[in-house]
Amino acid sequence: MRDFSLDPRLAADSVFVADGPLSQVRLMNDARFPWLLLVPRLADASEWIELDGAQQRLLLAEVNQVGQLLRARPGVEKLNIGALGNSVRQLHVHLVGRHTGDPAWPGPVWGSGTPQRHSAQALEQQLSHWRALLG
Repeated sequence: MRDFSLDPRLAADSVFVADGPLSQVRLMNDARFPWLLLVPRLADASEWIELDGAQQRLLLAEVNQVGQLLRARPGVEKLNIGALGNSVRQLHVHLVGRHTGDPAWPGPVWGSGTPQRHSAQALEQQLSHWRALLG
């Protein structure tokens, strides 16, 4: 088995925030939505069902932690959680804070409009915020 490596598309679209017990926490670089990713640091994992029971419980705990933090953000009315993997096979879980009237509402965020990258200053602020919360 080879070592964990991040899919280049995930690396291009997101920024490292922190390491959890199992997963990298990454910020999607799209200022339209509060949007984090969890990417389990497991080589060749593409499906949740490929994880053993302990890994599944760790990933679920990470989803719960990050999901609670996203729901606490001002303006977040709904939390979308998805692990589609149709375009990027590497196992990763999207957690997206949504609200009525956001740029993709009520549809999915994937493929909706053009991502708006964070400015360098806003990106640093976001990273500092999430790193402080995830400690």
